[in-house]
Amino acid sequence: MPALVFDDMGRKLILPQRLSRVVSLVPSDTETLFDLGVGDRVVGRTRYCVEPVGAVEAIACVGGTKDIDVDALMALSPDLVLANQEENSRANLEALAARGARVFVSFPKRFADALSHVARLAKMLGAEEAGRPLLRAAYQLLSSEPSVERARVFVPIWRDPLMTFAEHTYAHDILRMAGATNAFADRQRQYPLQADLGLRSPLPADQLGLRDRRYPRISEEELVERAPDLILLPDEPHDFTSEDKAYFAALDIPAARTGKIAFTCGKDLFWPGSRSIQALPRLRAKIAELA
Repeated sequence: MPALVFDDMGRKLILPQRLSRVVSLVPSDTETLFDLGVGDRVVGRTRYCVEPVGAVEAIACVGGTKDIDVDALMALSPDLVLANQEENSRANLEALAARGARVFVSFPKRFADALSHVARLAKMLGAEEAGRPLLRAAYQLLSSEPSVERARVFVPIWRDPLMTFAEHTYAHDILRMAGATNAFADRQRQYPLQADLGLRSPLPADQLGLRDRRYPRISEEELVERAPDLILLPDEPHDFTSEDKAYFAALDIPAARTGKIAFTCGKDLFWPGSRSIQALPRLRAKIAELA
């Protein structure tokens, strides 16, 4: 019989008993569906849905995460469209909903949220049995949360302008779970850009509306002042290079003086889902090695 579910936006959806045709607009969800053994039901994906390699290439592409081809997607006759509040544009999702698509919007902000989302996908797709080993491993990780935070870590997500993430983000929480302290946890983004860089007064709180403040743009001076012990350079959303590493190594910060600047997998930091289960041990090992 049909199932009633609520997404992370509080929207109610009525799902058919079996979901046979799923379009995923979220790279981490696409990977998770394959890990749950229901990858054969994915009939559409974005060009950023690249995992698992060798399995997704034959799936129809409906554009990017923020420039979805609504007509191409609807032509696939999906039973369900998986979306993410942060990954996908509101205009595209509203257009899909207006065309009658069932759009399920997720928004995990913590490591535990990512694990709950895996369980939710497993239930919606009738893949509880396949998901049980994944979730068992996941909850073991939750119970092994480190009691003492170690290195003070900076993770840039963009180079020009220099950007990072604050608390209330998945990346912040998986770093915390890995035993690190986010050097910019308390740094909220200010509006407009000049205010974020300390060049003018920011807009007052009552004028910010629903603007996302979790991804601040920072100055070099701020980074030096925060004095991170370790810098992790991801390969997405910006692919940091050896040239970028040399830039950070020239700064007067502890991480540069001790040579603790390392490259890391961006997917491990920014893809909440089944990947989280393997990503956390990798991040713990990397941080412990460099700390």
